[in-house]
Parts: sequence; structure tokens; C-alpha cells
Amino acid sequence: MGVDQALVTVFGKPRTTGRDYPAENKSDAGISEQDKVEAARLMRVNHVGEVCAQALYQSQAMTARNTKTREKMQQSSAEENDHLDWCEQRLDELGGRTSLLNPLWYAGSFAIGTVAGLAGDRWNLGFVAETEKQVVRHLEDHLQRLSPEDLRSRAIVEQMKIDEGEHATAAIAAGGSPLPSPVQQGMQAMSKVMTRIAYWI
Repeated sequence: MGVDQALVTVFGKPRTTGRDYPAENKSDAGISEQDKVEAARLMRVNHVGEVCAQALYQSQAMTARNTKTREKMQQSSAEENDHLDWCEQRLDELGGRTSLLNPLWYAGSFAIGTVAGLAGDRWNLGFVAETEKQVVRHLEDHLQRLSPEDLRSRAIVEQMKIDEGEHATAAIAAGGSPLPSPVQQGMQAMSKVMTRIAYWI
């Protein structure tokens, strides 16, 4: 099942929860070609983030000791699949493409998630909370960089930001422990490397 989920995430069509596409009935009329290129690059970065999120949640659910923790991971994973699908739809609309390194991003994130899961559920949940907090900040930056006229991309990013914030709050409420500062800084450094590479490749 894990292998099947990995293949679907990287190469197939995500299994979504059926939520409406946030960009539906939104307009991007009037945005320049340069704005479209920038939006496609940013949405590719967001898509990579969702590929990584799937790997993290799947590996952490696999290693979770508590049934409720596992169910929480699986629920969040399903909602992240919505994001994966929305980003891919928007990339298609913009004439962009997903990252050529998605298999590598997935494998690396799965390994990191497994280590976090093996550390115990409170660190597992703490890792989720810190990851989602950093993603929220990352999405806020993208909202600053997207054209004000690009209402379609902005609607997707706004909804993703809301969902990620809720995932962080839920992980803390479920017993997640704050991660040590060096771990948080290491996660930020890795995120910067990933986003810079995914922006171009």
C-alpha cells in the first residue's frame, strides 16, 4: 500500500477528499506573461512541498505508535492530497510543469519522516507542527510575490495556508512537543535548499 501511495503521489492522480477547487470562478485576466512564468515557478515549489508532505505523513503514520496519532496523520495526508491536486491543476493552466526531481524529494522526505516517527509520537507530532508552521510562512512569502491580479493562484495558496495552519494547531493539540532550536534551524536550511532548486528544476 505504501509503494502504491508513493507511485500515485509522484506519478499519478492524487486521491482527493473532493473539496472544490479554490480557483473555480476566479479570474487571472490581465496578468502578464512574466507574471505567469513566476506563478508557475512558485506553484511548482508548492507542488514539491505537497509531494514532501505526502511522504512525511505516510512515513510518520507508518511509524506512529498510537492509533489516534496514526489516524491524525492519515487525515492530514488526505487533505494534503487536495493541495497536490490543486497545484498540479494550476500548473497545467499556467503552462508549467512539476519538478523533475519529485522522486528524489519524496524519497528524502520519507526517510526524514521515518526518523521523526521512530523518535516517538510526541516528537512525531512536534515535527508535523513545526513543518506546517514553516510552510505557512513560506506560503505567506508566495502571496507577497504573486501578482495581485492572479486571483486563481492566490485563492489556492490562501486555502493551503489555512489548512496548513490547522494541521499545525491539531498536531500541537494532540500532544506534539516543540522541537529543539537546532532542529528547527536545520529544517529551515533544508527547506531553503529545496525551494531554490524546485523553483528552477
